[in-house]
Amino acid sequence: MSVNLVSVLLLGLLAGGVSCAAVQGGLLAGLVSRQRRPVPADPGPRRGQPAAGPGDDLAPVGGFLAGKLLSHTLLGVLLGLLGTAVQLGMHVRAMVQVGAGLLIIAMGLAQLGVKAFRGLTFTPPASWTRLVRGRARSQSALAPAVLGVASVLIPCGVTLSVMALAVASGSPWQGAAIMAVFVLGTAPLFTLLGYAAARARRAAGAWARRLAVTTGVVVLALGAYTLNGGLELSGSPVAASQLAYALGLGGDEPDAVTGDRVTVADGRQTVVVSAVTGAYEPASLQVAAGLPTTLIVRSAKARGCVRAFVIPDLGIEKILPISGDTRIDLGVLKPGTLAYSCSMGMYTGRLTITEATP
Repeated sequence: MSVNLVSVLLLGLLAGGVSCAAVQGGLLAGLVSRQRRPVPADPGPRRGQPAAGPGDDLAPVGGFLAGKLLSHTLLGVLLGLLGTAVQLGMHVRAMVQVGAGLLIIAMGLAQLGVKAFRGLTFTPPASWTRLVRGRARSQSALAPAVLGVASVLIPCGVTLSVMALAVASGSPWQGAAIMAVFVLGTAPLFTLLGYAAARARRAAGAWARRLAVTTGVVVLALGAYTLNGGLELSGSPVAASQLAYALGLGGDEPDAVTGDRVTVADGRQTVVVSAVTGAYEPASLQVAAGLPTTLIVRSAKARGCVRAFVIPDLGIEKILPISGDTRIDLGVLKPGTLAYSCSMGMYTGRLTITEATP
């Protein structure tokens, strides 16, 4: 299978950066803002030393992107060789994302000066820094580089779509190229996030406090968003959409008049949900219990995370086409609710399953 790498680059630039920055960008910004600034072995006289320049602020970002590029390129090789066998299971990804969200929240609280988290900083191991002693810029990039390598464990929805392309390529070299080009496409937005966090860390005076608070609020919001995505993906009852539904605050009552969305023929129920960029429509449908049911997810120029469709309670995970139908056998439904979402928990929906009236 031949893949247009220009299209993959544009996907990373236009969709991947925004989607992946929700999780990985929060980790990068939080780490940079809380990273202890390395001190050279022989700092020399301080008077007359040039102030830290853009290169110093971009060093952590470069380290992160280099690590991310390395791990994702190797993943592309494995995907081309082994197919879906190397992909993390849904529940493992959910737990990793929950852990990432909690870590980002902790870094945001530290940036805001919350006492219990104020001492939270990140430095590379001493054995690593000895290898680059006297090169402060290299030292400052080590911890973000490790994070960049580890970012392969928390793929965003767009990344999952690109991983599917790498699997379908059937070639380790093309799989590597697909993943590498995608990471390069996401680089501009990650660079902006990391640079802003680094500038906030290096600022002085009144601006330092303002930038620290601004960065802390952004990191905290990204952490909460990441955490909720993991909870949505795991089907947790404390996920935002589930809490809103339980409290009657969701604003999406199940459609009682389903029209052609829910039909029954020859004893089988068919449910149709549309997947469009940024949403599943309708977000809530009422269906009957006790019937074998087929869910048809109808993609209509769908792009981004919405294409990575999961039903946590049933362990179902599908990569949707940009346009076309995906048929999913739900079995015989029992009364209750059946939630579904994209693989990052960004977009959600549910089926409300009720006993059929006699």
